[in-house]
Amino acid sequence: MWALSRKAGHRQAAMLGGMLLLAACSDQKEAKSPGTANDAHLIDTSDGANWAAFGRTYGEQHYSPLHEINENTVDRLGLAWFLDLPPGNSVTGPLAIDGTLYFAAGYSVVRAVDAATGRVLWTFDPKAAEAAGTRLRQGWGSRGIAWWNGLIFTGTQDGRLIAINAKTGAEVWSAQTLQEGDDRFISGPPRVFAGKVVIGHGGADSGATRGYVTAYDAASGRQLWRFWTVPGDPAKGFENPAMTMAAKTWSGKWWTHGGGGTVWNAITYDPDTDTLFLGTGNGAPWNRKIRSEDKGDNLFLSSIVALEGKSGRYKWHYQVNPGETWDYNASMDMQLADLTIDGKPRKVLMQAPKNGFFYVIDRITGKLISAQKITKVTWASHIDIATGRPVETPGARFPNGQPFELWPGNMGAHSWMPSAYSPRTRLVYIPVRDTASSIGDAGITAANWRFRPGNQPNIAVNLGVRPIADAQHNNKSRLLAWDPVLQRARWSLPTPGAWNGGIMATDGGLVFQGQADGAFNAYRDTDGKRLWQFAAGAPVLAPPISYRVKGLQYVTVLTGASTGATMNQQEIPFPIDYRTQARRVLTFRLDGKAQLPPSQVAAIEWPADPDFKADPVSAGRGAALFVHCMVCHGVGAVAVGAAPDLRASLVPRDAEAFKQIVQGGGLVSAGMPRFSELSDADLKDLRQYLRSEAAKARKTACGTSPTVQPRQPHCE
Repeated sequence: MWALSRKAGHRQAAMLGGMLLLAACSDQKEAKSPGTANDAHLIDTSDGANWAAFGRTYGEQHYSPLHEINENTVDRLGLAWFLDLPPGNSVTGPLAIDGTLYFAAGYSVVRAVDAATGRVLWTFDPKAAEAAGTRLRQGWGSRGIAWWNGLIFTGTQDGRLIAINAKTGAEVWSAQTLQEGDDRFISGPPRVFAGKVVIGHGGADSGATRGYVTAYDAASGRQLWRFWTVPGDPAKGFENPAMTMAAKTWSGKWWTHGGGGTVWNAITYDPDTDTLFLGTGNGAPWNRKIRSEDKGDNLFLSSIVALEGKSGRYKWHYQVNPGETWDYNASMDMQLADLTIDGKPRKVLMQAPKNGFFYVIDRITGKLISAQKITKVTWASHIDIATGRPVETPGARFPNGQPFELWPGNMGAHSWMPSAYSPRTRLVYIPVRDTASSIGDAGITAANWRFRPGNQPNIAVNLGVRPIADAQHNNKSRLLAWDPVLQRARWSLPTPGAWNGGIMATDGGLVFQGQADGAFNAYRDTDGKRLWQFAAGAPVLAPPISYRVKGLQYVTVLTGASTGATMNQQEIPFPIDYRTQARRVLTFRLDGKAQLPPSQVAAIEWPADPDFKADPVSAGRGAALFVHCMVCHGVGAVAVGAAPDLRASLVPRDAEAFKQIVQGGGLVSAGMPRFSELSDADLKDLRQYLRSEAAKARKTACGTSPTVQPRQPHCE
């Protein structure tokens, strides 16, 4: 089923015989040949003048063939212009087509900007935060957008897929891709191929979610096909033979838990074979003991699934983690390449998923070619090439509930910040996280487990396991240059903190990457020598892009922190304040002369709270409730830029103001969800917890102990 907004419906009715219908016909003709205008921008061999998809092209290589900016000229690279952005997520991938830059910030607020000057041409705000309801509690916003034939496509937190006129910023059509009352949401970029636009969703950590992807006609928004990634209730019948096959790998009443397998990020397309590759997510819940009686591979969790683009028909799959139980999803970017392996040309798909291995797969057959570790791995000794299956370590599935030191941790050796593949060097450049978690399920059983025990908000409440980050292991990361043929490192550089930015490689012999400490860098692609650095004054975690306007090569990246990547100060130990951090679009060219205003990190203020009285029991209850707030406000209420630091806020002291915001939804438009189900007693406990944490922080910062923040405090 599909649905159009009333506004779009009236517009389309008026244009049935006109421009939009002609565009639809044109798209269908163009989809048949890779030599047409739209495909010319999107095929991997395009000239690089445009960056028309999240990874520039269908093959998601995040590689620019431009070379005006190179290792000999990069020292002349300067800021051409910058654009300040309002508060909200800005860790997002932009596009550039025919001299116009497009990007989504906050909750899918799309802007079009003159790429040479930074002049804003139009802004489209779908009001997603207001429409999201409980889906707003996931806290993400947009990671990227898509383009096709004069349309910009964005997904929203509330589940809409919207087509926007690229010239005017007017909505053309809108389709609701999710189901009423579910826990799904959209944060990843749509992908466009052969006149179709495809979108998945997130939500497997917050409720009984069964994953799927949906393809729509790019011109009209009409739904074309849907592929479910895990099987549903057998009593209702299976949608296709692939689901019948997958159901044989599940046990118990898995469908009551949803199953998971959401496609929230990675989608890649091969136009030569009309094959769409999906990277699927973790199980719902994580723990297979609860989800599937601790039995079976649970297809298609943590898998790369190949579909026929025209029909959505299943072709093949490769599962990186059979019976997934650690949040080791395969939702990381996938690059396509043609490599010579053992003297033979191979068409391959490459991926570094969360589990710490790098995989090279034959993209025609789905057969594993090779897999090797790119970081410390404790859950498996190796991948058996004959079977394609991991050889798991005894104890990795925490038998008897005993905790297991999991390397990499459940946040993964590689997150969604994309890698890049350079046909020039034939290397893959990966933002690696060297982190660990202690994970176990002591006291959790299938009998006592619930997604939402008691009166709990619907966010990541009960995953069926207890992952506990070990701070001493959770502050390291690297930029890794990996040879996918020899399956070994070519070079590796440490990067600050546990999170580093998305990557772009270029034909100029450069690798661009930002860092959490605010540096934006260019490295020589052959040996990792840093050739250029720019002080951005804010975290640079978004993926950069490069394009050409009027004969000049430009590089653009967005700055600012986001949720998810900034929950823990141990992982990003830098001064990032929600209210003062610089969220910007930065655009560079050779001999650019623009300059940023001086970067000033405001001292955090710790106002006295003379009316506060300690109540450890109430604060303990509040701490349990705050689990649902830490995605934005930080672990232990120590915010790292995604939302205000509530320890330094006056709001928790005012019972009525706190109630209006948390229970009444007074700041929904700013991205603060409404928690109407919380009782007044719950709110009192939350306030007590926040005020107690504020008292501890103030004592540490303003007393004789060392400061807890890497910035100078201001004390009354």
